[in-house]
Amino acid sequence: MTPTIAILLIITFVLSTVGLLLLIWSIANNQFSHGQAAARTIFSPGEEGHSEDPARPADEPFTGNTIEQAEAIEARWTADQSSRTAVLTWLSSSVFWLLLGSFFGLASSIKMHLPEFLTASEFLTFGRIRPVHLNAVTYGWASMAGIGVALFLIPRLFKTSLVGGKYAVIGGFIWNIGLVLGLSAITLGLSDGEEWLEFPWQIDLLFVVGGAMCAAPLLLTAANRNVEHLYVTSWYLMAALVWFPILFLIANLPFAFPGASGATVNWWFAHNVLGLWVTPIGIGIAYYMIPKILGKPIISYQLSLIGFWSLALFYSQVGIHHLIGGPIPTWLVTLSIVHSVMMSIPVITVAINHHGTMMGNFGRLKDSPTLRFVWIGALMYTVASLQGSMEALRSINVITHFTHYTVAHAHLGMYAFLSFILFGAVYFIMPRLTNWEWPWRKLISLHFWLVSIGILIYVVSLTVAGWKQGVALLDAAMPFMDIVKMTLPALQARTLGGALMTLGHLVFAFHFIAMLMRQGAATEQPTLFRPAVKENAQ
Repeated sequence: MTPTIAILLIITFVLSTVGLLLLIWSIANNQFSHGQAAARTIFSPGEEGHSEDPARPADEPFTGNTIEQAEAIEARWTADQSSRTAVLTWLSSSVFWLLLGSFFGLASSIKMHLPEFLTASEFLTFGRIRPVHLNAVTYGWASMAGIGVALFLIPRLFKTSLVGGKYAVIGGFIWNIGLVLGLSAITLGLSDGEEWLEFPWQIDLLFVVGGAMCAAPLLLTAANRNVEHLYVTSWYLMAALVWFPILFLIANLPFAFPGASGATVNWWFAHNVLGLWVTPIGIGIAYYMIPKILGKPIISYQLSLIGFWSLALFYSQVGIHHLIGGPIPTWLVTLSIVHSVMMSIPVITVAINHHGTMMGNFGRLKDSPTLRFVWIGALMYTVASLQGSMEALRSINVITHFTHYTVAHAHLGMYAFLSFILFGAVYFIMPRLTNWEWPWRKLISLHFWLVSIGILIYVVSLTVAGWKQGVALLDAAMPFMDIVKMTLPALQARTLGGALMTLGHLVFAFHFIAMLMRQGAATEQPTLFRPAVKENAQ
């Protein structure tokens, strides 16, 4: 056993032990004993049965039928405003990085089938702009938007004003500085050379500090909470905001994992970023948004807790299945495969709750921007996760590994799952922070269809081509260049899909800025995908 593997196993054991201790604590503090009643803790008194969604034309906003209920609604508004500066800092930054990352991603996609594109400068070579895209959308868009949404939900979940919001604002500035320096370093050719870990380690310290400062308001607000039970979304958000600085710090320790051992750490970190950072954020948001928009609790609260704890206990070793056939012990790969298959447990529990809660309410998808984005994101989590468990099997991996299939799978998870949920959350949050409705409903619809059609083209084309590519690569008689030429139509389709997604991001960013500036005509009508009544001129 190499020292690197020993270290990773020790770290995994410690993380699992901490998770087990937290599980014991939660049982000792009756977090499991509330039963289905705990699913109602996200609602204010008397609110259950009423949709807290600006896109519902049939219902009047619930303001409370008694003094107690009215005070609870007022307290929630106060809690929302307490996080306003911190949330807008992180969300505004995330939209900027989404645009930047999209343009770099589109350029790198074009280079895959048109290699002479942008060849005049070394700063725009594929080896530089592709990592810029990856890091901009991962640490800029996905991470910053996720933290922004978490900062909004924290006061609501704990039913108290955000404590220590200034730490999150400062953390946001530090994080942005890290992105500017890190992306500039990659563009200049200064990279650590490992996927997801390209930033020089000196710059990585800024992300550790920034992430830790965002965890501070969560812990401080939790200590001052006005609720006894911690709703399942609280567990997901607390886990994500505590896990990330630890994972990022360990993976970026300088000179600690040289040579082939670095690949083991690389994929241990890369998959844990997905499973222990962005996945808890996405699932936690969906667990809050879906019942709040529908006005009814999730169908099985006990199942939601089982899903969280099984994620915490099973996910930490999943990433090693990317190294099947690599220079690492076979037993470690087998352990990772077992963990990957076991991940079907939390995936199925989440699917039952998210999609079961939607039963009988799919008509709401015609109206609600938030619900449509969030539910489709939740559906794509189910698809991507089950696909990932299958992809970890050796019989499947031997075909899909080193092909465009894995690129499609990654975008199915990071984009179709997480980004869709983040889009929906932003559409929910902004009217509550700005006291202004989204100006143009047609832009929301345009954004939805552009990114939906774009990601559909992207994923389908690369999935089919990647599988055919993998089968062809196993044929020793097939010339390699024939395989490359075979994939060109799919790479061109990938660029088309990416162009539609980028255009959708431009629409989203324009609408977001207009919202911040309170543009458009004031309206008492909700922002819908389709108007339920004749709309006044906007």
